[in-house]
Amino acid sequence: MDSWVRMLFLIACIVPALVECKVRHYKFNVVLKNTTRLCSSKPIVTVNGKFPGPTLYAREDDTVLVKVNNLVNHNVTIHWHGVRQLRTGWADGPAYITQCPILSGQSYLYNFTLTGQRGTLLWHAHVNWLRSTLHGAIVILPKRGVPYPFPKPDKELVVILGEWWKSDTEDVINEALKSGLAPNVSDAHTINGLPGIVSVANCSTQDVYKLPVESGKTYLLRIINAALNEELFFKIAGHPFTVVEVDASYVKPFKTDTLSIAPGQTTNALLTADQNSGKYTIVASTFMDSPVVAVDNLTATATLHYTGTLATTPTLLTTPPPRNATQVANNFTNSLKSLNSKKYPAKVPQKVDHSLLLTVGLGINPCPSCTAGNGSRVVAAVNNVTFVMPTTALLQAHYFNIKGVFTTDFPGNPSHVYNYTATPPAAAWQTTNGTKAYRLAFNSTVQVVLQDTGVIAPESHPVHLHGFNFFVVGSGVGNYDPKTDQNNFNLADPVERNTIGVPTGGWVAFRFRADNPGVWFLHCHFEVHTTWGLKMAFLVDNGKGPNESLLPPPKDLPKC
Repeated sequence: MDSWVRMLFLIACIVPALVECKVRHYKFNVVLKNTTRLCSSKPIVTVNGKFPGPTLYAREDDTVLVKVNNLVNHNVTIHWHGVRQLRTGWADGPAYITQCPILSGQSYLYNFTLTGQRGTLLWHAHVNWLRSTLHGAIVILPKRGVPYPFPKPDKELVVILGEWWKSDTEDVINEALKSGLAPNVSDAHTINGLPGIVSVANCSTQDVYKLPVESGKTYLLRIINAALNEELFFKIAGHPFTVVEVDASYVKPFKTDTLSIAPGQTTNALLTADQNSGKYTIVASTFMDSPVVAVDNLTATATLHYTGTLATTPTLLTTPPPRNATQVANNFTNSLKSLNSKKYPAKVPQKVDHSLLLTVGLGINPCPSCTAGNGSRVVAAVNNVTFVMPTTALLQAHYFNIKGVFTTDFPGNPSHVYNYTATPPAAAWQTTNGTKAYRLAFNSTVQVVLQDTGVIAPESHPVHLHGFNFFVVGSGVGNYDPKTDQNNFNLADPVERNTIGVPTGGWVAFRFRADNPGVWFLHCHFEVHTTWGLKMAFLVDNGKGPNESLLPPPKDLPKC
């Protein structure tokens, strides 16, 4: 740690009455850990030997310093998903976008400030498929003395949903890329790292996470979907939720018995232990309303366990929604509205400087070596551009004016205009390759409409934007119509998020203000689609003066 940072940390901690302790220091050792699930063992990549990884705790406006030591034979980066990273893009984490990876045996100090943020986020690896096991929670508490805008819970609990493969996930995706076909789906889902009661071929296990509660008490559940490729429903027998926050943004509270959470999204929900003492099943199950897309159908289970309940007490069961329960997912999504209070206003851009229509979907490109794919491979694209990862990080190329790494001619509209959600024309199937960004002036306002396509098959896409929160102003089924759909936009209290699901065979619209200079990744949070190329970047220029400009890179920034 730099000497001045160490001194500040010491002063803040020694004199807590005068200065709140605002520097949080973490050490993340990336190490292998032999782990057994589903009756088989494998070494997995972890932080500090934990799966899921350690929770990072801080308060709003704290500065966080995380020293990441790479002690495995993989390149590693860590992304602090949902952290705004105002002027600190060097700490954002996506490999070859804002930094080169941390090589084996090397280290990097991530340094960022949680300006104006409070709530639940997540951290995860952002290189290849390592985030399947390399992930954990970020809990940002309000400033000391600032209450929640909802009844104070008696206790808070982190619940991380994930996926588990018996095989090494790097092998899974590498084999798929070699074949040109889709990768194998996961073997199980997990709740805080455990699949629950599972009975599959040659394996019967009871690796069950127990969520302890006391009768009469209210709990704030901080629920995170850290799965690679699947949207999930989350439900607890006999216990409805009151949703109070998503993606670290407060919402108008509402009650529901089922949560719908896409990869990269978080939901904070109050739960009151007001039922008879006993054991109640918790389920995490797949949501996928595209019938042709293969998914992991195994439901993860855990147990809500009242204190004092006997081990022999039978567990009250619940039934998860059907895998294609679109209406259940829509009911949840449509209930989300920004709190929009005086203290937490929804600052929705009322006018836009850039209005973009981005198609998101799949394609098929030639691949002579892909024998399993008959000489073709499945790809993915934004506006028919399949993103090609560079070998020099985009942010470094931008800051140091390195030519030939990327261009700023990303198209703001589709190259082929057609009925996107019907049978696509032949011209829509093949994509172009490119490393392209879309350039924005500092503080400009942007409207993005994400339109699903029917190439191969329509399906949902949870899209994440780095460096910003955005307001989800509208969504619909079919093709977006700017003449009519914009009239129905919610510009008063739309939900504020960092990751949003594009509906299967539909569209979603969001707005944001480009008030953060740097290069910011936008991509599908289904890892398979990101690997296939469903990604692009926004380049936001500096504004006026140092407070509106990207900070210089740190001295220990990894080199390519």
